[in-house]
Amino acid sequence: MGEPSDRARRRETFESVAEVYDAARPSYPDALVDDLVALAGVPPAGRVLEIGPGTGKATVALAARGLAVVGVELGERLAAVARRNLASFPRAEIVVADFETWEPERAEFDAVTAFTAFHWIAPDVRYSKPARLLRSGGALAVVQTKHVMPAGSDPFFAEVQEDYDAVVPRDDNAPPPPPEEVGDLREEIEATGIFAEVEVRRHLWEVEYTADEYVAVLGTYSANLTLAPVERDELFARIRARIRAAPGGSVTKTYLGTLNVARTS
Repeated sequence: MGEPSDRARRRETFESVAEVYDAARPSYPDALVDDLVALAGVPPAGRVLEIGPGTGKATVALAARGLAVVGVELGERLAAVARRNLASFPRAEIVVADFETWEPERAEFDAVTAFTAFHWIAPDVRYSKPARLLRSGGALAVVQTKHVMPAGSDPFFAEVQEDYDAVVPRDDNAPPPPPEEVGDLREEIEATGIFAEVEVRRHLWEVEYTADEYVAVLGTYSANLTLAPVERDELFARIRARIRAAPGGSVTKTYLGTLNVARTS
């Protein structure tokens, strides 16, 4: 299967687990969202376009800061949950559409953002379309998230590779990388020639999970959603048992949020 069709198939998998996604996925740190608003130069009560808001994890944070947010979400079920979460924010709107073909009635956004969703956008419009929808001097703000293992972090995530190798052996099965090995989008953005003044900020945060909570999170990742059910069930059963046998019956996962902000040149 070619990369474009595989990307399209995988990005639609989240629709089947909308409620679980909303309950299991963590929110973003306030410091990261504050950095985004400040570095992007979004004015008070400014207008922000969010690509792929999912159930509104970041959308709520943006709306709570007084911003008018338009979220363009591919999945109807995800959008319905996002609207429910945004019910108390009248200046937040969720549109069900494919970002690649969607056109707003009014563009000139102060910022175009994407939280853990930018990689799903087709490469041929990934940068050109956000630039076209921004006002002069507006900013593109992309947050990438990655599971990482800083020094001294929970050894569970190295040990659990035994279960992945047993059930879904792959050449790329490996423990999460240390945060210092995770790159950013600076070179890629600069290479477009569309944006300038790229700034990068990195935020680490930890989330503790019980066995059931962690397996719920795993059940919202596209790589797991596309597994054969028998493989997914066996993998999750092994992981659940491993966590329950761990000290305290829980694991602590470290997330890295890499914020890439660039203004139109």
